[in-house]
Amino acid sequence: MIMGEELKWEKEMKRVEDKRWPPWLKPLLATKFFVQCKAHSDSHKSECNMYCLDCINGALCSLCLSHDHQNHRTIQIRRSSYHDVIRAGEIQKVLDISRVQTYVINSARVVFLNPRPQTRPHKAGALSYCCLVCFRSLLDSFHFCSLACKIAGTSTEDHYKKKGKKENMDASDTDSYASSSQESGRSTVVESFNPSTPPMTAVSYQTGPTKRRKGVPHRSPFGGLLLEV
Repeated sequence: MIMGEELKWEKEMKRVEDKRWPPWLKPLLATKFFVQCKAHSDSHKSECNMYCLDCINGALCSLCLSHDHQNHRTIQIRRSSYHDVIRAGEIQKVLDISRVQTYVINSARVVFLNPRPQTRPHKAGALSYCCLVCFRSLLDSFHFCSLACKIAGTSTEDHYKKKGKKENMDASDTDSYASSSQESGRSTVVESFNPSTPPMTAVSYQTGPTKRRKGVPHRSPFGGLLLEV
């Protein structure tokens, strides 16, 4: 029964999670950009660095957008040190990027799509900040280093908040049951410590104190003699 409730809870969490983020976000983060377009490989503009938020059909080149994605919502992916980034001003029009660290690259403020590999472990300091998911050092008091980390971190926060709320409700019900059981058990224990009235015996009917005999009585040594006058 408990296992069934847990699975039901996980399904509900997944349903809420799917509604929380736009349907194009997770596919976007999983897309490989800056590859040659198969449909326009003969063109010098065949590098796939565009993405259509309406079609959600993978990386696209500029020629793909001009032919099949007119009047669609599209975004451009850029690169910084071989990592995919997007301009903050462009992505924040369609997505909440609060708590995500932004960087200024080529005079433009950008955010990273996915976390970057680290060669050195993060060293916690009194004034240091780090990503709550991958623990990468951050420049300011942000919580995440990339959009992917925000999804993972926010989902974890919601999971434990809702799970903690559910567990508190279950614990409250358990405490109420335990309290009532304890009260019931307490009355039973109190009754068990009060001895019942013992049955009446012959000794119990005596109203006065009993006299204890000192021993076996002995007759006087001269009690059997007859005196002659």
